[in-house]
Amino acid sequence: MVIIGSGAGGGMAAHTLTRLGVKCLMLEAGPLFDFQKDRSLVNLPDLPYRGFGQPGRFPHVVQASELDAEAWADEQQNPYTYPKDAPYYWVRIRMVGGKTMRWGRASWRLSDLEFACKDHDGEGENWPIRLADLAPYYDRAEPMFNVTGRNEGLRQLPDGKILVDDSADSAPVRRFIDSCKKLGVPTTKPRRATGTLASSTNVLLPGAIETGNLQLVTNAVVRDITVDPNTGRASGVRFVDRHSKRDYHVKARTVIVSASALESCRILLNSTSPRYPKGLGNSSGTLGRYLFDQFYVKNTVMCEMNSPRGRGGGYVVRFRNVDKREKNFLRGYTYDFGCGGTPPARYIPHYGEALYKELDRLRGASFSMTTMGEVLPKYENHVRINKDVKDAWGIPALHIEHKYGANEHAMAKDAMEMAEAMCTGAGFTILGRHAQMVPPGESIHELGTVRMGADPKKSVLNGYNQSHDVKNLFVVDGSSFPSGGAQNPTLTILALSMRASEYLADQMKKGAL
Repeated sequence: MVIIGSGAGGGMAAHTLTRLGVKCLMLEAGPLFDFQKDRSLVNLPDLPYRGFGQPGRFPHVVQASELDAEAWADEQQNPYTYPKDAPYYWVRIRMVGGKTMRWGRASWRLSDLEFACKDHDGEGENWPIRLADLAPYYDRAEPMFNVTGRNEGLRQLPDGKILVDDSADSAPVRRFIDSCKKLGVPTTKPRRATGTLASSTNVLLPGAIETGNLQLVTNAVVRDITVDPNTGRASGVRFVDRHSKRDYHVKARTVIVSASALESCRILLNSTSPRYPKGLGNSSGTLGRYLFDQFYVKNTVMCEMNSPRGRGGGYVVRFRNVDKREKNFLRGYTYDFGCGGTPPARYIPHYGEALYKELDRLRGASFSMTTMGEVLPKYENHVRINKDVKDAWGIPALHIEHKYGANEHAMAKDAMEMAEAMCTGAGFTILGRHAQMVPPGESIHELGTVRMGADPKKSVLNGYNQSHDVKNLFVVDGSSFPSGGAQNPTLTILALSMRASEYLADQMKKGAL
């Protein structure tokens, strides 16, 4: 068994399979960092670029700095392309643990509003599974990551096996919640994984290694997946050593791909052969299609809380189009909200000494909301291989074409107007508002391109994340999502990977793989 990637999906696959006695080889494109020894990640005595990082290395990674520069994929070594008028922010981490090393730990379940989205509003395609199919795996994944929060009994936000957060809300948070109630808008506590890291590196991989059934190979940049010309099944994986640039090939009885949505798709598109000339497992022609994410509007509103002040935050649950179509757009959005900081200077219409005085007066008085909205998967939003551009290891790069459409823009405008109404109702003073979405990809929630489905003519994978075409190929990251809601996707990736891995092990036991 070869597992490509060590993040949420790959880590859960290794955790599950090794406990079932399956021997696994994991290929990770980045290194394993020791956070006590590798001080370049935590403390640099000299910052030649004043903390902003070397120009050109991370032009699309707003989160990167010199303090953790080695964790991110260097875009000079890992280029990609997009149309000049449609920028895409592809944010990648190359290290053991993948993006779980930097995720926000928000851990929401999807509901049947997402799994059966087409049944609900006629748009897109249903998942081949429902909440009832995935709930037992959510039940097991949440305690592993010590997810805390509050169950509210809402159809659109399924309850979970979580540690209940019954801490009291601050006065301004209570005022905001009361305002939302008057508008018929549900709110809840943030539901987040807790712990020192709550990552694949410290929750999933140590136990897998302890079984003796996992071998981890770091700095292994995967080139493609090879195919047996007689059977059409995956036969192995070709990879390049990141430092020496030496080529390797490992044989595999089964291959699990979990390199993150776009990288997994890139690997499959680069895995061409006479049997699969358009990419591995692409008989449907949908490989690379239906790329989407969640759109963000950062600081949709920025407010002054007035009195009394306080700290805290929460989550506004989706309330649009839950029971029926009620707006000029499909699906819905959510918000994160928080209070207690100082508003950024750009929201204060003063200069010089007057600005400093106003900032001092507003210290600890800010209340802000960030919108997370559902994006509709569209066929025209896609990725393909750009053979004219290659990475530092000679592997053809990805070309990404994605734009937000009228549905997303209408949703963002409604979210701004509703956020203003919620804050005004709470007695806050609006300092600024806007509906400008960040560029696609910046949410780091890229999904789709290798989607699952019941119909092999419309999808790449079945309901167990198994290729319709190549029975010993599984893809267990966000690329498999047919839709995504406004919820953070990591918890669902963990649950899908656990389910797929148990199915895979059972199929191996039966001799089907």
